[in-house]
Amino acid sequence: MSHEPILELTGVTAGYGPFRALFDVSLSVPEGGAVALLGANGAGKTTVARVASGLVKPLEGSVDIAGREVTGKPTYHFARSGIVHAPEGRSVFSTFTVEENLALPFGRTFSRKGVPAALERAYEIFPQLGNRRKQIAGTLSGGEQRMLCLARALVESPKLLIADELSLGLAPIIVDQVYDLLEKIREAGTAVLVVEQHVGHALDLCDHVILLTHGEISWEGPSDEARHVVASTIFGSPGTE
Repeated sequence: MSHEPILELTGVTAGYGPFRALFDVSLSVPEGGAVALLGANGAGKTTVARVASGLVKPLEGSVDIAGREVTGKPTYHFARSGIVHAPEGRSVFSTFTVEENLALPFGRTFSRKGVPAALERAYEIFPQLGNRRKQIAGTLSGGEQRMLCLARALVESPKLLIADELSLGLAPIIVDQVYDLLEKIREAGTAVLVVEQHVGHALDLCDHVILLTHGEISWEGPSDEARHVVASTIFGSPGTE
């Protein structure tokens, strides 16, 4: 497997209006790799995810995808380069059916003729969604809405999936299912950038860990060295998950 970065941020400073959320952040995600971006609430993790998917433009620094600079380019350019962002919260069209939520992105990716096959693939991976294909997405459980979001990513086979707080507000058993899905996505060859507060699952999935504190990288290293450092920094007590 090549270890050329699929995503590389270099010296990125970013924010919202006069507020600065990131300061000189540099990180990379290798092709097929899994990187955990961890930190307390408000540390700037979601801003990194938005910069990496083109939703926020850096004030300083650069963003490269597969060796090509995309700094400041429109969001659709990031999507066409193989970046899929699964944002925090329940990112579905709540008044559309499950099938309509899937058919819209599949039509963009595979053309209209490819939509039926893509839908069947999604329902094969997630039978629960197949059983609810005509159900309004806003009436699904939180876990099912996360599955709907991940179904789009898994079937589209992006080069990089940015998973932003996918476990937020979910019951532990659903969190387990979500991370099983992320493992499947990674096994299929997609690189993963996991933005999380749920330390234990993220460390189990990922090879490399980056700790963000007040918008700056305060520590990074392999996941097997990270548990004590990350837990004590985020939660203030060693060994906490």
